[in-house]
Parts: sequence; C-alpha cells; structure tokens
Amino acid sequence: MRASISRVMHLTVAAAIVYAMSACGSPDAGNTGNSGGADAGRSSGQPLAVVATTPEVADFVRNVGGDRVRVTQLVKPNVDPHEYEPSPADILAISSASLLVKNGVGLERWLDATIASAGFEGVVVDTSQGVTVRKGDPEDEETAEGDPHIWHDPRNARIMAENIEKALVAADSGRAATYQENFRGYAAKLDALDAENVRKFAALPVDQRKLVTNHDAFGYYVDRYGLQFVGSVIPSLDTSAELSASQLADLVARIRATGTKAVFSESSLPPKSAEAIGQQAGVRVVGGEDALYGDSLGAEGTPQGTYIGAEQHNTDTIVKALGG
Repeated sequence: MRASISRVMHLTVAAAIVYAMSACGSPDAGNTGNSGGADAGRSSGQPLAVVATTPEVADFVRNVGGDRVRVTQLVKPNVDPHEYEPSPADILAISSASLLVKNGVGLERWLDATIASAGFEGVVVDTSQGVTVRKGDPEDEETAEGDPHIWHDPRNARIMAENIEKALVAADSGRAATYQENFRGYAAKLDALDAENVRKFAALPVDQRKLVTNHDAFGYYVDRYGLQFVGSVIPSLDTSAELSASQLADLVARIRATGTKAVFSESSLPPKSAEAIGQQAGVRVVGGEDALYGDSLGAEGTPQGTYIGAEQHNTDTIVKALGG
C-alpha cells in the first residue's frame, strides 16, 4: 500500500512538472501532441513518435518500424519493470506520442496512472493480444492476470511483433508496405531463433534440463523447450515476494534431490540470494556477465541489447552450465 501511495504522489508531482514544461514551450511545440498524432507524421514525412514500455517491446518496435519510427523506451536495461517509477521525462514523452506500446498481462501495473498523468488520448497497443497466457495466482493482485513474461517463447514474440506491425499500419497507412516487409523479415529471424533453441536443447540430455532462477520469469521458456523448473529464489512471477526460511530450505532440498547442477542469477536482480542458495546446496551459481536476461535486455550496443541476442545468450548459458 505504501508503495502505491508513493507512486501516486510521484506521478502527481511529475505531472505538475510536465505541465510547467509544456507551458513554457513554444506555440508550435504545443501542436505536437495527440491532436497532431500520426497525421502530423504522415504529412511531414517525420518518423512516427512511439513510446514503448520495456526493452523487449521497444526492440520489437525498432525492428518492425525501422527508421520510420522514433522510439522512446521507458524502462532502461537492467531495471526491474515490475516496480518501475516513471519520470517526468517519461510522462512528457507519452503526452506527445502517437502510439504507446506495452507488454501487457499486468507487467506494467504503473502504466495506467502514468497515462492519466500524461493526458494521453492516443492508441495503446497491448502486444499480448492473441498470446496464450500462462495462469497466475488469482488471489494475488500482482499476478492475477497471468504470467507476463510472454516474450520468452519466440513464437509469442512473433505475435507481439505482428501486433505492433498492425498498429503501425493503422496509424501510418502510407508506410504500410515498409512495416509489413520489416515484420516479415523479423518474423523469419524469430523463427530461426526458435529452431536454433530447439536444436541446442536437443543436444542436452533430458535429465539435465533442470532450471533454478532468481524469480519465476521463465515459465514460457521452460514449457517451450521441455525443461524442468525446479524452483526460484523469489517464489513469484514478480519480484516483490521474499523467500521464507522454510521455502529456502525446501528449495535447497529440491536442488539436491533433483541433482540440479546450477542456480542462475538474473541481470536485473541482486545476486546475493541466489549465491546464498547455491552455496547451501553446493552447486554452481551462474552470474556476472553470464547472468540470464529474465526481465530485461543487455546494454544498448551489445548483442544482448537486442531480444534475439539476449535469448541466444540465455540458451547458450543454460545449455553450457547444465551440460558441463
């Protein structure tokens, strides 16, 4: 509750700052918001202004939109999207965007209040539409909508990218052929990623495909590639839960009983708890530069800074650690 109150107060202050910034702008600057929208971009030949919430979604927009879109990414690499606090700059970007693209499935619980603060009246694109969502805990407001980590199955990533393509075509029909061509090319790369992952895991014996991660972010990945999910350091789909002493002991016992070889830390979460559990269980902890990308992507300009690069890193790291 305190976190919710704090977020509301933060957004109220941020909205006031944005209003002041807008009021100080030039008369022309005031015409770049939702009233201009996509039509302004089409008539002027300027890139379409798109705000994307997470690194994964932003990467999909860049691949489908190419140089025809100008993407503002809200959640930066290695920042937890579950507990993100929007900045005044984020609210200002949203207020002047033509499209707002989100992951959906409750991942961005902070977004509705942010949209209201920004006064955004444009199109919100929920990329999860059409994805078969894994069940969450209906009694937990954090995960009641289901497991939001849909992108960890490349087939779902393809659906997400297609939803973006359709939204771009609707908002900017004059560039429809470009968006459609870009999507077809990117979809082929996603199909190749999926096939490559299948091939790599086929070389790993079934009894070695046992996964322990920082939090329960890899359910779609586990289902797609036939892994056994032994458990997670944070026993939840989001990152706000904590492992009790009994749960910790139970996870250590499961690691030992199943012969799991490693515990994998994640790039956007502190590694200390994973390291403690690995030490107690007597197994290797995979972290540092080898940490998995559970909720984020890598730094901009690196191979892991793209969705495909991050997923390749995850698969190569898991296969190497469990097969070694």
